[in-house]
Amino acid sequence: MCFVAWFLPSAIIPKLNLIGYKFTASQLYWMAAMPGLAAGIMRIFWMILPPIMGTRKMVAATSILLIAPTLGWGVRVIEPTAPYWELMVLALLAGIGGGAFSGFMPSTSYFFPKRMAGTALGLQAGIGNFGVSLVQLLTPWLIGFSMFGWLGYLGKSQQMTFPGKAAVTVFYQNAAFVWIPLCLAIGIAAWFMLKSVPIKANIRQQFDIFNNLDTHLMTLLYIMTFGTFSGLSAQFGLLMANLYGLGNPAIVQNGAPVISGYVVPDIVNYVFLGPLIGAGARVVFSPLTDRMGGAIWTLISGIGLIGSITFTIFQLTPDTSSAAALQGGFNRFLWGMLAIFFFAGIGNASTFKQMPMIFERRQAGGVIGWTAAIAAFGPFLFGVGLNLLGAVAFYWIGVFWAVMCVGITWWRYARPGAPKPS
Repeated sequence: MCFVAWFLPSAIIPKLNLIGYKFTASQLYWMAAMPGLAAGIMRIFWMILPPIMGTRKMVAATSILLIAPTLGWGVRVIEPTAPYWELMVLALLAGIGGGAFSGFMPSTSYFFPKRMAGTALGLQAGIGNFGVSLVQLLTPWLIGFSMFGWLGYLGKSQQMTFPGKAAVTVFYQNAAFVWIPLCLAIGIAAWFMLKSVPIKANIRQQFDIFNNLDTHLMTLLYIMTFGTFSGLSAQFGLLMANLYGLGNPAIVQNGAPVISGYVVPDIVNYVFLGPLIGAGARVVFSPLTDRMGGAIWTLISGIGLIGSITFTIFQLTPDTSSAAALQGGFNRFLWGMLAIFFFAGIGNASTFKQMPMIFERRQAGGVIGWTAAIAAFGPFLFGVGLNLLGAVAFYWIGVFWAVMCVGITWWRYARPGAPKPS
């Protein structure tokens, strides 16, 4: 539910203009980036809560807090009247869902021995990551029929206008409202059913992780993996639309396709696939990290990211000379993006196996929270990078970052005689 709330804006924002809003591509990129900025900041706060507040209170309170951004987004898509700043505030509040991850994962790490840590953390994080795909997959279906008509104004319909097609009646608020009862039920269940972590530590004690070199190195590695996963999950739909879809004026002008024979892709048919594959890889490969160690899989993840990002770079400049060239470019772009998600998912599993192996129990929880906090800036950094640098330049930075991380992994963790085999 936290990931649903965190990435709810990514499912709503790409089609705001289709229901009557008039935002520029730059404004939409910034709006989609805000949940990542908020989550990164909030994770620094949430990471210290488990040994202070306890899991039960933390999870229960967080679940109730998720209602605020979810309710807000539902209300403000009923009519296209919200000012830009208000939607930016709602995007920031969605970061609560991302921030909580740095409290939830350390809690789990405290309850399992090292030999089971990779599977336990991989399953929890992977299943949580499915929330991204879930909200993006279900949103097009949820908005297709009236669910809350009995609530009067809150059940009001909207007209969604697609280029070259007749307007469609939708109920866009359903995409948000449907999750509110679940947030409430989970908050109540957490209060009565969870137990708190068996470790206590004050803030000063928890911050001793920063004296350890491996804290900083593992942060770099997790930026490569989860930073990529979260950043692309938030921006995938907008990037696809602006390159190969409705947002590219060379493809769609005055609301109609201009390249004969090219079928403009409906992003809702594809955008959920990336997070789904990334989350699935995290779940499937987590037991393998317990069996083989995390470092070797982080190495494989980094090498795979180098290859898949490089391949995708050459599809970031669409060839609009013909429908066939454009369709081929889109297909290659899609496969490249899905490969990036796949290898990022493997690395998400392997890095969380490494941390309990490298650090003692209490510190491992803190490092998991810290690395998750920094990597949660992924949606913000991807939004800013794509907006200011352009897709090609930003993706090349991703290649160089992955090369650096492969070197770190081999030297410090994976080679024979490595200082910290994990």
